[in-house]
Amino acid sequence: MSATDVTNRLQEAEMEWEERTLKPVLKKTPESRQVFTTTSLAPVERLYTPNSLPDFDYETDLGFPGQPPYTRGIHATGYRGKLWTMRQFAGFGSAFDTNQRFKYLLEHGQTGLSTAFDLPTLMGYDSDHPFSEGEVGKCGVAISSLADMEVLFDGIPLEQVTTSMTINAPASMILAMFLVVAEKQGADWQRVGGTLQNDILKEYIAQKEWIYPPRQAMRLIVDTVEFCTKEAPKFNPISISGYHIREAGSTALQELAFTLRDGIEYVQYCVNHGLDVDDFAPRLSFFFNSHNDFFEEIAKYRAARRIWHKVMTERFGAKSPRSWALRFHTQTAGVSLTAQQPLNNIVRVAIQALAGVLGGTQSLHTDAYDEALALPSDEAALIALRTQQIIAHESGAANVVDPLGGSYFIEKLTREMEEGAFDYFRKIDDFGGMIEAIDAGFPQREIQDSAYHYQLAVDSKDKIIVGLNDYVMKDEPVQIPLLQIDESTAKLQAERLAKLRAERDGKRVAETLKALTDGARQGHNTMYLLLDCVRAYATLGEMCDALRPVYGEYQEPAF
Repeated sequence: MSATDVTNRLQEAEMEWEERTLKPVLKKTPESRQVFTTTSLAPVERLYTPNSLPDFDYETDLGFPGQPPYTRGIHATGYRGKLWTMRQFAGFGSAFDTNQRFKYLLEHGQTGLSTAFDLPTLMGYDSDHPFSEGEVGKCGVAISSLADMEVLFDGIPLEQVTTSMTINAPASMILAMFLVVAEKQGADWQRVGGTLQNDILKEYIAQKEWIYPPRQAMRLIVDTVEFCTKEAPKFNPISISGYHIREAGSTALQELAFTLRDGIEYVQYCVNHGLDVDDFAPRLSFFFNSHNDFFEEIAKYRAARRIWHKVMTERFGAKSPRSWALRFHTQTAGVSLTAQQPLNNIVRVAIQALAGVLGGTQSLHTDAYDEALALPSDEAALIALRTQQIIAHESGAANVVDPLGGSYFIEKLTREMEEGAFDYFRKIDDFGGMIEAIDAGFPQREIQDSAYHYQLAVDSKDKIIVGLNDYVMKDEPVQIPLLQIDESTAKLQAERLAKLRAERDGKRVAETLKALTDGARQGHNTMYLLLDCVRAYATLGEMCDALRPVYGEYQEPAF
C-alpha cells in the first residue's frame, strides 16, 4: 500500500469516526463557555484533525529543522547543539547600580547582558535636562556620556559577553559609546557581539519614544547597518521589535505582520542606499513578545520564520541561507503581569517562556513577578532567571527540535498566521510602504481597535484574568520587597555631568559636534562622526541636539 493510500484510508476512518462518535455528542452538548482569543484569525475549533489541513504537505509546509522554509527552526540540532541565550533585561538607577546587577546575574548563570535605559536616555536628553526631572534612573539606567558607559561595563569584558541594548531614537549615539568602551578595553570590534534594538518604526507605531521624523531617522539606521557590516560584523545593528507593538494592545497576528513589514522597510532602505542584501541581512534580528495564549504564540514564531524566508528569497532575491533564516529574541509579556496576587505572575512567566522555547527562540528574557509594582528586586530577578534554567534542564523541552511540529492545531494556526500576515503586507504595500502607512495612521488605528476590544472582553469577563476580574481576593496585602529608586540618582548624575563638562576639552567637543552637524547635512555616515564626539566626551543630549537642525523634530499628527 502506497503512502497516498495510507493517508486516504486514515482520512476515511477519521471521517467515519466523526460521523459515528463525535457529531452526536457535539449535537447534544452545547458550548460550555465562550472562547475569547486575542487573534484576528478564524475562531478556535474544539478539535483539529487531518481534515483541518486537507492539502498539508510535509515537505513544503513543514520540512526539517535547519532547512528552508525553517518552519521547524533554523538549526538542525535545536537546543541540543546550544541552549538559547538567557539574557535578562536589567537597568536601573545609576551606571554603578546597574553594573552591580549585571555582575549579580552573570554570577548566577545568565549568559548574555540586556540593558534597559531610563526615559531621558531613551528620548535623547541628558540627566540634568529640565525634561528629565523625576525620571532619572526610574525605568532603566541613566546614561548621559561615555563616562557613564565606562562605569556600566566596568569589569565586564565586552569581547566575552554579548550585550543587547534596548535603545531606539538615540541608538547610534549609545552604540558609539559602547564601542568606545570596548576600544578602551582593548577589544577588537570585529569580535564584539551584541544587538542594538535601533527599531524606530515601531516607536511611531506603538512606543512613542522618538526624536526625528521617520525618514530622517531611517538615515541614522542605514548608517548603523552600513557601519556594523564593515566595522563590527558580529554586532546586530537592528533588532526589529514586535514586543512593544504587542504591549500596546495588538493581536498576535498584528504583532507578527507589523514587525516583519517593518523589517521589509529596513531592508528596502538599505538596498536603496546601495548595500548588498547578503552583506547585511544575516545580522538582522527580531524581538517578539510571548503572551498568554500558549499555542498561538508558538504558531506565531513558526510562521515568522516561514514568512521571512519567503520575503528574503522572493522579494529581495537574497542568495545566502544566512539571510533567509530569521533569528529572534523573546521576552515574556510585561502587560500580562498583574499587581493583584503578584506571585501568580511566576506561573504566567513560566508558561510564556515555555512557548518561546517550543517556538525556537535564540534568546529569552523572563519577566520578574514584581514588575507590575516596581523594577525587579534581586530576588525576583533571580526567580525569573531560575525559571529559564528549570525549563532548560528539568522540563525536557530542550531535548527535541520543534516537538509540537505536525500537530494539526499548531500547523493550522501556523498557516493562518502566515496567510494573515501577507494580507497585512498587501494592505501596507497599497499605502506605498510602512512609513506611508504610519503617516496615514493605519497600524496605529489597528492596534487601538484591538486594545479596545480586548479591554471590553476583560471588563465583561469574556476574558478572565485570574486575580484581576475573577478569583479576586479582597483587601489583599502586598507583602513583597520592592526596589525603590529615589532622587539620589538624579543628584549623582547632575554632579557627574557638571564635573565632566568642567574637565573635558571644550574646544574639541565643539569641533566634533560641528563636524557631526556638517557631516549629516552633507550625507556622510554619522557613525564615524559620532565616535569622534564620544571620544571627546560629548554628552548624549549634545549629540542629539547637533542633529536637530539637520533632521528636525517629529510631531505626531492627529489621526
